[in-house]
Amino acid sequence: MSDLLVNRVANSGLITLNLEEYYPKHTFAQIDLKDYLFMELILKEKDFRKALKEIDWTRYQDKILLVDCSADAIIPTWAYMLIAAYAAPYVYDYWQGNQTGYLKHHYKKEIQQIDISDFEGKRIVIKGCSNLEVPASAYLELTSRLQPSAQSIMFGEPCSTVPIFKRPRKV
Repeated sequence: MSDLLVNRVANSGLITLNLEEYYPKHTFAQIDLKDYLFMELILKEKDFRKALKEIDWTRYQDKILLVDCSADAIIPTWAYMLIAAYAAPYVYDYWQGNQTGYLKHHYKKEIQQIDISDFEGKRIVIKGCSNLEVPASAYLELTSRLQPSAQSIMFGEPCSTVPIFKRPRKV
């Protein structure tokens, strides 16, 4: 009798997709427009333009710039446009909103670029544990994208999965 150990998971033909691999490679930076408000209420164009000219934009070099306002104020659209004009030569990307909003947008864009023909008739495990912030919407988007091609989709780890979708057998 042989005491040979067999890795059944490795031999199962499962394809594991890890959404962490699609996480942005660039670091995040933030501009809070609250810091530029007069009495934390309004944005004065002249003062704002002066403040933007004084910013060392090189500190945002190759970063993802998140532009938001933590104060309950109405921010005119031109304020975001001015920041974009100043930041464009330096930043990798920018986003009006917070990091969670950016990640939802980023993952949707990345998942839409996946060639689903690579997964035709395959059994797929979408890795569940994550050290990075992967929004729930990314799992929804990936499942929707893979379902027309995949034989089955599972969530978790190859040794312990939650079944999500299984294509019915053709009779």
